[in-house]
Amino acid sequence: MRVRIRFTKEGNVKYIGHLDVMRYFQKLMRRAKIPIAYSAGMSPHQILSFALPLSIGEESIGEYADIELTGSVDSAKAVNDLMSHSTPGIRILSFRYLPDKAVNAMASVEAADYEVSFREFPESPDLSSAFSQMMDEPEITVLKKTKKSERLIDIRPFIFAWEVLDRSLRLRLKCGSVDNTKPELVVKALFEKHDIPFDPSVLMIKRLDLLTVDNGTFVSLDEIGRDLVT
Repeated sequence: MRVRIRFTKEGNVKYIGHLDVMRYFQKLMRRAKIPIAYSAGMSPHQILSFALPLSIGEESIGEYADIELTGSVDSAKAVNDLMSHSTPGIRILSFRYLPDKAVNAMASVEAADYEVSFREFPESPDLSSAFSQMMDEPEITVLKKTKKSERLIDIRPFIFAWEVLDRSLRLRLKCGSVDNTKPELVVKALFEKHDIPFDPSVLMIKRLDLLTVDNGTFVSLDEIGRDLVT
């Protein structure tokens, strides 16, 4: 039996890296006495995998982990047991059993929803009209840097939706193992287009959810599967 867990990463734990989050969940499974399965071989380990890792310093209310179980457990009880041993900042939101043919969380991610707030809000130009002007362009070319190289890419096709709120920006961006688009890259392109100095430290980024595609429509990874009531 496979289960998908949705959890948050907020507050001070946003400064904890992905490997430490993985170790934390390994201990959390044992303390909550979740009947998680282990791999075979000389060095067995918990069968536990995560969706797209979150950048250090970003918050999220839509993180996911997939596990395999050796026995069933009521979904509500599992959430309560995990929460009773969890730490502030990591809240367990759901514990859903996956269909047999469901793709694992990492491989199924197609997009992510973000909210971008500003420690210092740019008063000029108007953020809504500035973003509209940028999205009217046929291309949005930015320099994307990785550990091994840097190259110019067009991120226009990877911005699926956007909305300017009071003093923040909502974005739905292409995500996954290919063409992973980060919100700071979009804001950087916006600022550069309007000759605004860009400082990534003014951004406060929260991931709202991770999405997959089902019958041509984006759906939350949390919508795959069902709660078990025993």
